[in-house]
Amino acid sequence: MNKLYVVGIGPGAYEQMTIRAVNALQESDVIIGYTVYVDLVKEHFKGKEFMTTPMKKEVERCKIALEEAQKGKVVSMICSGDAGVYGMAGLILELKEAYEDVSVSIIPGVTAASAGAAVLGAPLIHDFAVISLSDLLTPWEKIERRLLAAAKADFAVCLYNPSSRKRHDYLEKACELMLNYKEEQTVCGIVSNIGREGEEMKIMTLKELKETKVDMFTTVFIGNSMTKEVSGSMVTPRGYRFDKETD
Repeated sequence: MNKLYVVGIGPGAYEQMTIRAVNALQESDVIIGYTVYVDLVKEHFKGKEFMTTPMKKEVERCKIALEEAQKGKVVSMICSGDAGVYGMAGLILELKEAYEDVSVSIIPGVTAASAGAAVLGAPLIHDFAVISLSDLLTPWEKIERRLLAAAKADFAVCLYNPSSRKRHDYLEKACELMLNYKEEQTVCGIVSNIGREGEEMKIMTLKELKETKVDMFTTVFIGNSMTKEVSGSMVTPRGYRFDKETD
């Protein structure tokens, strides 16, 4: 069939996968992905052939997926969240030029921005920007410009990849840049292990966020000038007018 699905599996839990994603994986002969992501789906798709590559082997992983599909198999390349948001969809389509007889379908999934926002409440109801702090593929100078532009425009901001062992101070640096245009009391939130065991959330100010230690499994949300905390939830109003009930 020479069929390749590029599948966003969402945060990780089977229950948070879309029906289209589940159907694609059930149809597939081979499921390929980063080792951690394959481990998340293995128990739900028994009898499939699984192939993995470690971190930083994305090009090799995509070529394997295309080569397996070229053999006449139905293949799924899986990505956490959405395959088109910091996922493998773009790279697969770039490499596909050398595999013209392979048909590629992109299956969307729930990305960390929307999944984490749901845990916090409604921080992304109005215009927002999503920015990755990883400088493996993007120069830090360009990331800085994007952070400053988003802060100056008063976007709510969702930060992916906020920290790692080599980038332990990147969130602090990002907050310092945001403070050029945002107030210290700007409402912010973090969610770790979204949709997985150990999921945790916390709401805080931008000043407090700057001093907070996070890891690569954390997604960060920085509010705009209107964002507020409402009964333990982070809410960015869209501007609807309503009358509050009074005693």
